[in-house]
Amino acid sequence: MNRLTANELRQKYIDFYVSKGHKQISGASLIPENDPTVLFTTAGMHPLVPYLMGQQDHPQGNKLTDYQKCVRTGDIDSVGDSSHLTFFEMLGNWSLGAYFKKEAIAYSYEFLTTVLGIDPDRLSVTVFAGDEKEGIPADEEAASYWESHGIPRERIFFLPREDNWWGPAGETGPCGPDSEMFIDTGRPACGPDCKPGCHCGKYLEIWNDVFMQYNKTEDGKFVPLKRKCIDTGMGIERTISILQGKKSVYETEVFQPILKGISDLCGKQYGENEETDVSMRIIADHVRTSVFILGDEKGMAPSNVGQGYILRRLIRRAVRHGHKLGIDKPFLTELAPIVLDLYGQPYPELLAHKDFIFTELKNEEVKFEETLVKGEKEFEKMLPNLLKDPRKVVGGRTAFKLYDTYGYPIELTRELAKEHGMTVDEEGFKAAFEKHQEISRGGSEQQFKGGLADHSEQTTALHTATHLLHAALCDVLGGYVKQLGSNITAERLRFDFNHDEPLTKEEIQKVEDLVNEQIRKDLPVTYKVESLDEAKAEGAFAQFSSKYGEQVKVYSIGDFSKEVCGGPHVTHTGDMGHFHIVKEQSSSHGVRRIKAVLEK
Repeated sequence: MNRLTANELRQKYIDFYVSKGHKQISGASLIPENDPTVLFTTAGMHPLVPYLMGQQDHPQGNKLTDYQKCVRTGDIDSVGDSSHLTFFEMLGNWSLGAYFKKEAIAYSYEFLTTVLGIDPDRLSVTVFAGDEKEGIPADEEAASYWESHGIPRERIFFLPREDNWWGPAGETGPCGPDSEMFIDTGRPACGPDCKPGCHCGKYLEIWNDVFMQYNKTEDGKFVPLKRKCIDTGMGIERTISILQGKKSVYETEVFQPILKGISDLCGKQYGENEETDVSMRIIADHVRTSVFILGDEKGMAPSNVGQGYILRRLIRRAVRHGHKLGIDKPFLTELAPIVLDLYGQPYPELLAHKDFIFTELKNEEVKFEETLVKGEKEFEKMLPNLLKDPRKVVGGRTAFKLYDTYGYPIELTRELAKEHGMTVDEEGFKAAFEKHQEISRGGSEQQFKGGLADHSEQTTALHTATHLLHAALCDVLGGYVKQLGSNITAERLRFDFNHDEPLTKEEIQKVEDLVNEQIRKDLPVTYKVESLDEAKAEGAFAQFSSKYGEQVKVYSIGDFSKEVCGGPHVTHTGDMGHFHIVKEQSSSHGVRRIKAVLEK
């Protein structure tokens, strides 16, 4: 087996698919465009949803490949074990109607066995077992293609919907079976029913091919799609740990230098004590993720809302575990350069934003130190009443208030309680914490399951309005204004941009009037395909980095707005409705946020 590094795997994957006629495209920002279902880009296919939906053609063609930075935050509190990560890289290739199962499986098999050098005898695969109730047959077609490459029937497992089916993300839309590939580690089976998907460690998943071949209709029927698509995903960290024979992703070269840096700071060695290891893994993961969020093309500072809140939570959790390791000084800025050394080449935007990364990491550490002092003062205020309780217990809700309101860690509450001869109702704290998590998951970030953004008539109009808003802000405030993020639902748009102070009432009115003037003019909305350099030379806004010479879509709204974009747009502005700014507020330091609606 070829024991590749992350850099080698990334390049070999891209080279392989380019040799098969795919065009390499640039990965997208971590901050998703026009998808209200998620805070971050959570999978390689996320930015390609409109093209997979068949709503428009991709400017680079119908065979694509890339590597994508991703963040998933549903398991932040699980990070610290040997497998969970918040940031990861995803390798992907896509067919937008160009080829289907036969070719996708052939490419997967060739890459795994020829490029990665995996012994075919160690490969097992899973395919969809079918669904009688829905009238969807077992995926014998995929199984037959695997057999044609020498995978015997006894290593082809037919699994149900929960294991081998993708989508739709909502109630309707594209969906279909998938086929997952596993490596047999050689460990003994845990029992007679042990098979790929079992968590005993015998089988490790390395790749997934999704076959989008059905459309689920509003009446619940699964109708074959006219244009069938392929979406694949391979996680870099997980794959190199398998190829290198490591027990954990933290033993690979993408984490070892960071762990060495932590070890130098705290004087403890990784691998000697599990409790210490947990803290070191948390710091390593969280500082890597924080650097990528801060260093993104649309990077933002820590705050109390949205992506900024997640970033703040990651930084503070890392600092807290630094304290547990005995690190008694600001330290994240000493670890950030290690992350830049590891990833500056494939992600040059990190180096371009390094000053911002260092400044915000240091500022947030200092703020957190102040938070800890506030938490201790609040505890002192509570103490007289707490001591009146003969049980000498700090209630779970009280401990959670200190955590949620002041950011004060439960570990430190426990220490303060102990100093005063008290204990903490940790079960009560856990119950309050879990209730908070349920609310947070439901309200701020749904787990991405293919993540089809709403491309309805309303969101299409609101997306077009963000282009008009951007151009109007530049006209009123100055050409330095750039979009730092957007979030669009069917009811409203949210637009973040760089600006140091609140807009005046006069400025807000001027922006509104400018946008409505363009709507009244009933301007045509057109696009053309050209290189990013050509688009920039024409003065088009371009909110993301792109590979040299890569083809992009440039949308023009009359002579008022010109912007590189892949989202949905109206064909002319006249029917959009009346644009109204509902709120203008601070999002984080140096970032303003506008919420606006279109009134019919």
